[in-house]
Amino acid sequence: MDYRHIANTVADNLLNYSKDESGWKMCKKTNEVAVFWRPSSEFSGNLYKGEGIINGSPEKVWTCLKPVPDGLRVKWDNNVKKFELIQSIDDEVSVCRTVTPSAAMGIISPRDFVDVVLVKRYEDGTITSNATNVGHPSCPPQPGYVRGFNHPCGCFCVPIPGEPSKTQLFSFFQTDLGGYLPRSVVDSFFPSSMTDFYNNLTKAVKSFKEN
Repeated sequence: MDYRHIANTVADNLLNYSKDESGWKMCKKTNEVAVFWRPSSEFSGNLYKGEGIINGSPEKVWTCLKPVPDGLRVKWDNNVKKFELIQSIDDEVSVCRTVTPSAAMGIISPRDFVDVVLVKRYEDGTITSNATNVGHPSCPPQPGYVRGFNHPCGCFCVPIPGEPSKTQLFSFFQTDLGGYLPRSVVDSFFPSSMTDFYNNLTKAVKSFKEN
């Protein structure tokens, strides 16, 4: 499997999502983030977009976000219980397994996801993670977890001109949770989990700056 090619295609998709303003409908707004949705072109669910300003430089925000084993992400992100490196493809691309805890008062049981992840930096200083589901021979479905599938998803840490200590953060999620979940549960889960994501990230960056 050409993981690098898959990852590059995902990065192109996410860049297009970030530039395409058409069809988005706001579904939730807090002090930290506005969450939008539109139907996904990848599967029968929705594509969600989060937009918010984080008080911290792109590098500091990225340090809290970056998808690495034993990184800060598992400490603050309630939706990431464990993060495992399955295979390192090159300096920018890896295949990873993410384990998520039960959610929605136990209605959503623990999940795991296997994704190819590309870390890409753009000339303007933007730092991005770009991921999508893949198969890997060393990581078949595992007992105790429902295998979910991430369609092109990721985060953009974008510098704000003239404000080096702030970051515009775009996040994109379009996830097939697998199993047999009522659509209403799925549709209410993602906007809430994304607002929690921004709220907890904001606290994590603040804590990181103080340490």
